[in-house]
Amino acid sequence: MMENIYIHPDARIGKNVEIGPFSYIDGDVEIGDNTSIGPNVTILKHVKIGRNCRIFPGAVIGAEPQDLKFKGEVTYVEIGDNTTIRECATVNRGTGASGKFLTKVGNNCLIMSYVHIAHDCLIGDNCIISSYAGFAGEATLDEYVVVGGGTLCHQFTHIGAHAMVGGALAVNKDIPPYSLVGRSPIKFDGVNVVGLRRRGFSAEDIESIHSIYRVIYESGLNVSDACEKVRESLPDSVYKDIILSFISSSERGIVK
Repeated sequence: MMENIYIHPDARIGKNVEIGPFSYIDGDVEIGDNTSIGPNVTILKHVKIGRNCRIFPGAVIGAEPQDLKFKGEVTYVEIGDNTTIRECATVNRGTGASGKFLTKVGNNCLIMSYVHIAHDCLIGDNCIISSYAGFAGEATLDEYVVVGGGTLCHQFTHIGAHAMVGGALAVNKDIPPYSLVGRSPIKFDGVNVVGLRRRGFSAEDIESIHSIYRVIYESGLNVSDACEKVRESLPDSVYKDIILSFISSSERGIVK
């Protein structure tokens, strides 16, 4: 069936790579060892895909960004190792206007059907993104983020590590690490206890995170004053440092 596959002569294909019929592999594409490319997959130029990945039918990786500032500059997509991209998902290239020139999906991710990852998004390792979720340009997901189906994220949104985001939500603020968010309009709904337990966080770790968010969300203080109270009154911990650093660097503000 090789006559039904187009592979550009400049593409770099690793060992034991499977490519299904009617798939298109453009130039300046690198595909790592043991990766499986299903039928009817389109991989356009300037894309690097890691080892042991699975790309399902209808996926399009490396299309030009849907951004009027894009002027045809050379930009890239990178997909890490052991990542699965399901049917009809799309991952667009980066832009020069952002200064990143890169859209990146990390290792060990599951990108389900019809997900859209726009230009210059950075998706961390071990993320799970459910079907029909969409991320506008320059959204960032840190490691171990789970996003429910049909959720839409505004451009420049930042979702912190180990956060769980419900389905069919409109995310227009940053979501701090270890948190659980849901409802409409979107709100902080507590700590992602189940996810943290599954990843080996101890009861003491989880209680430390709880104590920080009790001050931030339940003290009645504004976010700046609540962060100062956390800084002054709670014991030092890696979680305290991570949460306060995330909030202080947030440009959109955190969910209420």
